[in-house]
Amino acid sequence: MQFPDARILIFARAPVPGRVKTRLIPALGTEGACALYRDCLLHVVEMACVAGLAPVELWCAPDATHPVFAQLASRWPLTLRVQQGDDLGARMRHAAAAALHGARKVVLIGSDVPALGSVHLQRALCDLEAFEVVMNPAEDGGYVLLGVRTDHPGLFEDMPWGGEQVAAETRRRCRAAGLRLREGERLWDLDRPNDLARLAAVPALEAWVGRVQHLPSECPPATLPPGRGE
Repeated sequence: MQFPDARILIFARAPVPGRVKTRLIPALGTEGACALYRDCLLHVVEMACVAGLAPVELWCAPDATHPVFAQLASRWPLTLRVQQGDDLGARMRHAAAAALHGARKVVLIGSDVPALGSVHLQRALCDLEAFEVVMNPAEDGGYVLLGVRTDHPGLFEDMPWGGEQVAAETRRRCRAAGLRLREGERLWDLDRPNDLARLAAVPALEAWVGRVQHLPSECPPATLPPGRGE
């Protein structure tokens, strides 16, 4: 393991129809959006664990009882945690602060970022040796990855989450606090129907391309990829 003193924190919601990827429901239906989110979660977890860069923690909401979370924990070397806080910023700050009790640096990512790969995680973890904060901005104005070495409440409190100014506001706050920020590649996340065609570039998810008119009738049980060495 290249960074045993780091942690990779993946934020995930339980894949429950109607609760995840709601902006994709017009294209995929409620069950289809749920199934795609689940597949994306499986892909991101596998990517982070197979990379073997640092210990992985899966931060779950609303709790860690969903069967998919349990199956992931049984298949991959990761730790399940439960998100805590009234909004996304509070939950992210709590997770980062908790992980930093036993780690020198942490990287936080979402579970709906098919474009994020192990190379981005490795770059972020390397950059945290020289920079206090690292960020991969998203095309929609947010970010898909944030890394820190210490607890910085100002990066999480009263942030316009879900808006187009999150990355810009993060830059501004880093400058105001005198924090050295390193920005990585700008990436896309899976939010809108026009993002679906881009899944063709992700082998684990390319089967979803063209399925807009072929919706699953239910959110099927997870089919986990083989574990390492299986």
